[in-house]
Amino acid sequence: MSATPTGLPPRYLRTPEAARFLGLSGRTLEKHRTYGTGPNYRKLGGRVVYSVEDLQAWANRGAKTSTSDPGAGTVLPAKPHGVAHAGSNRR
Repeated sequence: MSATPTGLPPRYLRTPEAARFLGLSGRTLEKHRTYGTGPNYRKLGGRVVYSVEDLQAWANRGAKTSTSDPGAGTVLPAKPHGVAHAGSNRR
């Protein structure tokens, strides 16, 4: 069953609302966006928005039943993960 009633458009949240929905800070969500480790988002004009469905799906990737449960997926921390950034070859 869908979280939104039939016939209604999907709900989109701006970064501060999306962060509150996930229990994160807005800055952490921005870092996830920068590093590509966060939920899917959309750019509408100059605004970043997240669908509630995408936020829930991303959070569900980290669902576990115990500490030994490998789970269905992984939610990575908001930090670079093996991605070379411009200026990283400084000597």
